[in-house]
Amino acid sequence: MVVATAAANGQDYPLYVASKATFTGQWLEVKHKFSQEVYARVALADAKTLEKAIQAAVKAESEMAALKPFQKQKILLHCVRRFNEMREEMTEILIAEGGKPRKAAAAEVERLINTFQIAADAVTQMDEGRMMPLAVTEAAAAYRGMVKHVPIGAVSLISPFNFPLNLTAHKIAPAIAAGCPFVLKPASLTPISALKIAQVLAETDLPKGAFSVLPCPREQADILVTDDRFKLLSFTGSDVVGWDMKARAGRKKVTLELGGNAAVMIEPDTVLTDALFDRLIGGAYGHAGQVCISVQRILIHADLYSEFKKKLVAKLKGLNAADPSLDSTLVGPMIKQDEALRLKKWVDKAVKKGAKVLAGGTVNGVLFEPTLLENVDEKLEVYKDEVFGPVAIIEKYKDFEKGIAKINSSRFGLQAGLYTQNLNKMLYAWDHLHVGGVIINDIPSFRVDNMPYGGVKDSGLGREGIQSAIRDMQEERLLAIKQ
Repeated sequence: MVVATAAANGQDYPLYVASKATFTGQWLEVKHKFSQEVYARVALADAKTLEKAIQAAVKAESEMAALKPFQKQKILLHCVRRFNEMREEMTEILIAEGGKPRKAAAAEVERLINTFQIAADAVTQMDEGRMMPLAVTEAAAAYRGMVKHVPIGAVSLISPFNFPLNLTAHKIAPAIAAGCPFVLKPASLTPISALKIAQVLAETDLPKGAFSVLPCPREQADILVTDDRFKLLSFTGSDVVGWDMKARAGRKKVTLELGGNAAVMIEPDTVLTDALFDRLIGGAYGHAGQVCISVQRILIHADLYSEFKKKLVAKLKGLNAADPSLDSTLVGPMIKQDEALRLKKWVDKAVKKGAKVLAGGTVNGVLFEPTLLENVDEKLEVYKDEVFGPVAIIEKYKDFEKGIAKINSSRFGLQAGLYTQNLNKMLYAWDHLHVGGVIINDIPSFRVDNMPYGGVKDSGLGREGIQSAIRDMQEERLLAIKQ
């Protein structure tokens, strides 16, 4: 993190504490991820600012809980309208602060809008409670019961750099729909997107102090993890950081989305069309591979392996990392040079251990060329860990069940893909893959913003997706009446 006290080129953005835009006098410089020049500055929160935000969130709990569905829907629909008006501005911000290729940036703005729309729909469609039959024994024959869902209280939210609009939306929109005040820490590498969302929230009828969006150093934000005034912590990021947070979170509920090293398996009844290869390439190398469900491992049946390898390598010949502002760019810069150098070390180590580079493998500053490997040692980081970069691995298999077992050998379990026309194999995969989502005849990178999304094993705990996240931010309260 670079903290600046002197003026920088570009725009200065306030943080939002207790619903108000605030300049603190301390600054965080945000670099343009392609040019590596300072793009803007954002106000930086200190310990006093965080404490003010927490106190305001706790104070706002009753007012937030009292919001009626139509009131929450009005707030969310205002955001939908404003984000629509801000499409171009937000797209340019994503290109600059996140290094997103233009088409990907525009798609993320669309998903931001969709996510708030889904939340707006959910607040009037989800059941608020249910009748609970209590007369299940003679002793309880005179009792009737009802259960309602109530907001859990103030929540702390920590969002990642790779989808700074949409994954922030997946925390903020459910909190509003659930009736929970929140304090959000955006990623220090990409904080502007979350602050633009906060700008729009400040225009709404949310109760005073109901939200804060606070860029701050990781060590400063530790209170968001440990403070018991928060009733839930929602974190998206690395598995090492996430599980450490859970261990220190105390009594609060914790939801974690921690990534993976997603695999896709291609059965011999699959037709190797151009569309399939384009989909795989987009899943492996789009966003410079900085996606939790990026295609990292491609398992191809032995009957197809030679043909598949030849066609994929040919497709990759014309694909290069480039300026994200260009409409033609699929692979933009990695988030910072240190990450590109880390990935280069992983690839070089694999080559020394016998891996073959079929495409790419070179780095130029923050640009890492789309890379395809084969014969990779399964004990190496580039195979067993999350590469979070534009690198994919191909490997062959012969037996279907052994292929499924190989996918399951990973310590991660977020999503997996399977190409096949065999219904029994589809159902076998659904029954036996140790992942949060099984995607049939598509890549594991598939996601729709209303579906339950999350993983098992080191990939996390709980589910994102609007309705799932709303339920995580609520608890059941029973009413028992003796007649």
